[in-house]
Amino acid sequence: MSTPLTVGDLADVDEPQERPLAFGLLVGGLVGFVASAVLLVERIRLAEDSDYVPTCSINPVLSCGNVMESAQAALLGFPNPIIGVATFPVVITTAAVLLAGARLARWYWLGLQAGVTVAFAFICWLVFQSLYRIGALCPYCMVVWAVVIPLFWYVTARNAAAGALGNDPDGRLADGLRDWRAPLVFGTYVVVVLLILERFWSYWSSLL
Repeated sequence: MSTPLTVGDLADVDEPQERPLAFGLLVGGLVGFVASAVLLVERIRLAEDSDYVPTCSINPVLSCGNVMESAQAALLGFPNPIIGVATFPVVITTAAVLLAGARLARWYWLGLQAGVTVAFAFICWLVFQSLYRIGALCPYCMVVWAVVIPLFWYVTARNAAAGALGNDPDGRLADGLRDWRAPLVFGTYVVVVLLILERFWSYWSSLL
């Protein structure tokens, strides 16, 4: 069982698991940034030409155009992809400094934790809205969903192991998240896939 760490210990901890985490952050950040940037370009083209058909509008279900034109696609008053374009570079930069050997302060990890937690809650909301309100899926959006899910679980597991999430006297939270982070990622994917299959089953079955 892992030994819980005090806040004062965090700055001096050399955590071997942070290197693979850094590679994961780098890949996830790059993929998320590219998907967000492409989606933003598509949104701009659609705004310029109402007859433009986005490259990710494939069929009645996989239809970026329907998603882009919905109110949910601009939750804060501007296109949602701008959030990804602005925030995924933070993930990429974090990965770069970790790979360079830097040790980040507890406040930084808590900030990153807040970011991935908000992102995870946001994509859960978007999944619900896409399935049960808009009635269409955006492939580029789903790429972002697929990236945010492991970012959330792996950053949370890292912070629990480092003692950054608060009191965990017997290390159960840290051990549980460390041992179950991959199954949690896989399980989240399975839930989303099953929801998609159930919601659009009439369309999928018509293709058989």
